[in-house]
Amino acid sequence: MITKRIAVFGAGAWGTALALAFSARHNVILWGRDARHIDSLVATRSNTRYLPDVPLPSALDLTADFETAARGADLHLVVTPLAGLRDAAGRLRRTRPDTALIWACKGLEAGSGKLPHEIVSEELGPGAACGVLTGPSFAAEVARGLPTAVTLAASDTGFAQDWARILHQPRLRIYANSDVVGAEIGGAIKNVLAIAAGVSDGMGFGLNARAALVTRGLAEIARLATALGGRAETLMGLAGMGDLILTCTGDLSRNRRVGLALAQGKTLDEILGELGHVAEGVSTAREVVTLASRHGVQMPLCAAVDTLLHGNRLGPREVVEQLLSREPTHE
Repeated sequence: MITKRIAVFGAGAWGTALALAFSARHNVILWGRDARHIDSLVATRSNTRYLPDVPLPSALDLTADFETAARGADLHLVVTPLAGLRDAAGRLRRTRPDTALIWACKGLEAGSGKLPHEIVSEELGPGAACGVLTGPSFAAEVARGLPTAVTLAASDTGFAQDWARILHQPRLRIYANSDVVGAEIGGAIKNVLAIAAGVSDGMGFGLNARAALVTRGLAEIARLATALGGRAETLMGLAGMGDLILTCTGDLSRNRRVGLALAQGKTLDEILGELGHVAEGVSTAREVVTLASRHGVQMPLCAAVDTLLHGNRLGPREVVEQLLSREPTHE
């Protein structure tokens, strides 16, 4: 077994869960930007803010010093919200630019609409040794050691295969893929569609409606992915259909909870204040619609979510009625 030194950047639920999972076989250090939060993790050996019921093993190192985490690592794993990816990549370029980088962020950058790999390319330069880890994976279940399967996608097939083999373990199965665009589009848009699924469930539309939403949503994802150069078959796997099904149906989904709360009549500000976590679908919805329009791709479900979140103050029922009044087309 090859043992590596892995620096995980981001001490939220997902970063902590991955640090826990990989610490079983590798030397892992977990970095968080909030020094007081890290002090609490050190003192209690638990991330009480995000994963309160999961103890942190003594072998897992913790730090609030970015350079300490980056120094000496064989792999930099960035697990911040997408809004933090550019800053993290830039700091890593200045600290250890030649170290392999994997990100586990999902979404489109607010304002630019750029995918994560485009952000990394701008910060590290083209040809950097890097890839994206994505797929159906609730942090709480990974942290508890429940079986999970995800995708590691990189344009360099050898990079994806090598790191998938190094990181793979029986309860966190990692499959290599070379379609970065398809994997990232699947991970970004499923969060938007999970909000739609939450609205549908919250309004009592039933299981038939949810199944239709997931299926038609997958078609929207595939249309945009292929327009951007991704492969349709990627969206039939873990990074597409798998992640979409989990996020649209699982009670642990933050984005689905946003939709459920919208159906109850709560405002977006109220919902985000109560959530206490980042729901990437909220910021991604507007960027998805803009990107789709730029490429001439029809995405009515995502457009409906954007209207509900950021539009002209229509309520869930009015937005749904507009969606249902669309003319039928070929599947």
